[in-house]
Amino acid sequence: MITLEVYYLLMAVAAVLSTVATYFAVIERDLVKAAIFSALQSSFYALIFYLLMAPDIFLTYVPVSVGLYTALVLILIKKTERYEGE
Repeated sequence: MITLEVYYLLMAVAAVLSTVATYFAVIERDLVKAAIFSALQSSFYALIFYLLMAPDIFLTYVPVSVGLYTALVLILIKKTERYEGE
């Protein structure tokens, strides 16, 4: 059985990695890479929700934030320029 400390450690690592992914999404000039970093950040948040035992939030957050949001942003990037500031 996994102890409570392991859950806390996994949540802390996921929180730090989501912060790093958010930072890279903000500074990235390639919008496709920024969308991928945003999806990665959302995946880490979903992991945190799962570890917090919030299945209703987890089951709605994954398809919406990781799937639909990322797909919509990638479609919109395809319609415009890929790189910011050109």
